Amino acid sequence: MNSDFSAARARLDAAEAKREEVLLRHIANGVMIESRTVEIDESVVIAPGAKILSGTILRGKTVIGAGCVIGPNSLIEDSTVDEDTTVNASQVYGSHLGPHNNIGPFTHVRVNTVTDYGVHLGAYVETKNSNFARGNTVSHLTYIGDSDVGKYCNFGCGTVTCNYDGKDKFRTTIGDYCFIGCNTNLVAPVKIGDGAYTAAGSTITKDVPAQALGI
Repeated sequence: MNSDFSAARARLDAAEAKREEVLLRHIANGVMIESRTVEIDESVVIAPGAKILSGTILRGKTVIGAGCVIGPNSLIEDSTVDEDTTVNASQVYGSHLGPHNNIGPFTHVRVNTVTDYGVHLGAYVETKNSNFARGNTVSHLTYIGDSDVGKYCNFGCGTVTCNYDGKDKFRTTIGDYCFIGCNTNLVAPVKIGDGAYTAAGSTITKDVPAQALGI
């Protein structure tokens, strides 16, 4: 029993030493890391000037741009985060976050999410297989899956893209400058035209023309 315990301790000590070596290498390269609670895979690339806060885990083929602030308590795996983006207490998988994004807290960015400049994905927002053009704001409690979103749209709290009918998945297309009201259900496949609105509490099953109000 004692030999097993000693062997386990030796493995843990070796793993800790290897983890700290990775951290020190990034610090020497100009990355700001001030906590030993950070875990970074050897395959991760971080630009000088990025800041990695406590409790953060970076895995796989992840690339972090200059000026980013990652954490505290964020997990990013096989993803690219462009310059000056913040990822606060959130998880990101297999995605590409654009520059000057504000992600979190408690955001779940699932695979094949792509964001452009200045996108905000806020508290308890989940995304999957979706494209967000420049300047989108999704502040809280929203699911956007299998969607293509134009620039400068605003999503009210509780919006859901209903992309699955129990057998197949369908896409939602939202134009530029749209305003999606609180608690809107967008039942895919559906298109929202440029500058259109949806009224709060609406379930949208038909396309909404540009500049129109869907109720």
